[in-house]
Amino acid sequence: MALRSRLPHVGTTIFTVMSALAAETQAVNLGQGFPDFDCDPALPQAVCNAMAAGHNQYPPMPGVPALRQAMAAKMHVLYGAAVDANAEVTVTAGATQAILTALLAIVHPGDEVIVLEPCYDSYVPNIELAGGVVVRVPLVPGTFRPNFDALAAAITPRTRALIINSPHNPSGTVWREADMQRLQDLLAPTEVLLISDEVYEHMVFDGQAHASAARYPGLFERAFVVGSFGKTYHVTGWKVGTVVAPAALTAEFRKVHQFNVFTVNTPMQHALAAHMANPKPYLELSAFYQRKRDLFRQGLAQTRFRLLPSEGTYFQCVNISDLAVPERDLPEAEFCQWLTREVGVAAIPLSAFYGNGFDQRVIRFCFAKQDGTLQTALQRLSRL
Repeated sequence: MALRSRLPHVGTTIFTVMSALAAETQAVNLGQGFPDFDCDPALPQAVCNAMAAGHNQYPPMPGVPALRQAMAAKMHVLYGAAVDANAEVTVTAGATQAILTALLAIVHPGDEVIVLEPCYDSYVPNIELAGGVVVRVPLVPGTFRPNFDALAAAITPRTRALIINSPHNPSGTVWREADMQRLQDLLAPTEVLLISDEVYEHMVFDGQAHASAARYPGLFERAFVVGSFGKTYHVTGWKVGTVVAPAALTAEFRKVHQFNVFTVNTPMQHALAAHMANPKPYLELSAFYQRKRDLFRQGLAQTRFRLLPSEGTYFQCVNISDLAVPERDLPEAEFCQWLTREVGVAAIPLSAFYGNGFDQRVIRFCFAKQDGTLQTALQRLSRL
């Protein structure tokens, strides 16, 4: 039987490949972005409590009201946004589903959607599944800051949407208030919609504040703001996220959501709503991960890896050009395989986040790991 692929250029993701290689070689997996430690034990207990209380059937399609109300309250307290929990908050099966659903809701065949490279690997296939045309605008190599002149030049009458991500995966760069203000001014005379991927919103370091699109009225009125409980509460396998958007955009989003997911795990929604009553866990998350970042950076500083800034997320990028091994001259992807097999530490090549495989001699580590895991990795990397 001959099949015509919807995604003919897509194979197995680099994350799956490197995690499988790490397992095969018993390497320390600093590649894929997930913690190797447990969540607050109160959270799974809250799930059990919700199940025991009978919350085991379908919840409302947009999500459990208590969780949507908690999200609306958080958006108001942290970002000053007035959000209607009933009409503007939707609970999703993780952030990846949220982004795909937003694109399916607003993009028609031939519409252009701008992505800023390097970018998370789901963006481009999501746009293609919606029938959109991908327009790639590079972030500034080395700093990974937005190039607003290049972004302005990429906007055409066919531009339907722009996807931004701060704190940024894979680089760890954080957009600042001046960046968001400039973006607001740039989009003001257009009808371009915004998908703001903010799954690392509570991982911003060195006293900086997260510049959510919800803080800026000119952006928020055209934005889908995407969040992730999995990232915030160390439960990535739960696959629960949110989209906050103006009522008109939410209405279109829910038209698609009800047919590609319909609704999301009921007891987990109730558990998350109860857990959000105490804001301390997410308010202290930046300090938690900054300590891990500093521990990891301090160890890497004793090697020949050249550290790039890590302003947010739980990722650290390094340049491999100065390493004292001949394998440093391998393409990034081959270097990461060598590092996994021969050194025993798995990483991700930054070239995997570019459509053209742009090789800058940069790889990405994840430091969302137990201190012992990081120390073991650092001991192995010290050989370089």
